Amino acid sequence: MKIWIDADACPKVIKEVIYKAATRLQLKVCLVANSSMFIPPGPLFSLVRVEKGADVADQYIVEHVAENDVVITADIPLADLVVQKKGIAINVRGELYTEENIRERLSVRDFMKELRDSGLDTGGPASFGPKDKENFTNSLNRILTKLVK
Repeated sequence: MKIWIDADACPKVIKEVIYKAATRLQLKVCLVANSSMFIPPGPLFSLVRVEKGADVADQYIVEHVAENDVVITADIPLADLVVQKKGIAINVRGELYTEENIRERLSVRDFMKELRDSGLDTGGPASFGPKDKENFTNSLNRILTKLVK
């Protein structure tokens, strides 16, 4: 089992939560990004730097993710592909993407994109705060506890 991070847009505070959990449970973590970034030293952590471009990091993750791997991403199409491969996808606010909810999430995403493309200001997500970190930490711990048993 491995934890994959769609790292370019992942908040630093979430990466730190993942590093702590991975160290505690001795799980490998791979960050995939199109820019350089800090990763903790040691054999558990790696960074794959991909070319710049739309969905290049996503494609890399999909090609390498295995069943029961955990993927941290806010990208709903990536989460859909991970779920199809029997991986576990969770966003940075702690929401677990499942076979039961991913189609709805994709539909809402596409609808909002249509509204924005037509010129409507739909606003963006709420700013990331301490409650989001807490929700993510609790969700990640629940998932990892089930998988590591």
